Amino acid sequence: MTPVEISLVGGPTAVLRYAGLTWLTDPTFDPPGVYGNLEKTAGPAFGPEHIGHVHVVLLSHDQHEDNLDRAGRAALAAAGHVLSTPSAADRIPGVTGLKPWHSVSVLGHHAPVTVTAVPAQHGPDAVAEQLGDVTGFVLEAPGWPTVYFSGDNSETAVVARVARRFPEVEIALVCAGAARVARLDDALLTLDASRTLDVAGLWPAATVVPVHVDDWAHFSQPRHDLREAVRDAPGRDRIVLLEKGASTRLPRASAALLHA
Repeated sequence: MTPVEISLVGGPTAVLRYAGLTWLTDPTFDPPGVYGNLEKTAGPAFGPEHIGHVHVVLLSHDQHEDNLDRAGRAALAAAGHVLSTPSAADRIPGVTGLKPWHSVSVLGHHAPVTVTAVPAQHGPDAVAEQLGDVTGFVLEAPGWPTVYFSGDNSETAVVARVARRFPEVEIALVCAGAARVARLDDALLTLDASRTLDVAGLWPAATVVPVHVDDWAHFSQPRHDLREAVRDAPGRDRIVLLEKGASTRLPRASAALLHA
């Protein structure tokens, strides 16, 4: 079986080749600049035209420019399916909203794919209420590794709930970078290095792929800092920091590790 292939566009945006389909997470393709209260410091590695047809967009939320920007909204219209929160479905025509633990089936070229929406929490309780609904996703397909995309989530306890429901996750894409903004008292809005390692511990066989660590000024722990923070930590060999714009193949975990 061909391993899952992933390319980092930038920020939270990644392209996955999974079950014969092309999947896109949180589309952001705008150039650097100031967007609302956030500053984008670098543009994408490539644009939508480089990706080809996107079969499914996994949109964790639509209300923040660093997860869905203007060019990203245009990409939604060209995609086969867009999955997100129920509130995003209320705001954007053509979006399918999924409540936590609800699933849909997508017909892949190689196998049917079950996509399950899973909880995500964008900051501590009081902050998360201000920032609105966010969802993560789990992908399952016969003969393919189970894949988790966290969306913007800061709470390891939330990921632990997902791990209990889906203990055989083999690839975990997590929004890291320790995002903070002053107007929210610098509360942690995405995972920092310590919490990323905690997530790796929840799935001892999984490859953990931090995304959303670059390209925005509000990340307090960008790529270099994250790499240094986890360099000597247990589980470091399972944390893969993607090179922006490059395509990486992620192998399956061994059955012995999954069932240890």
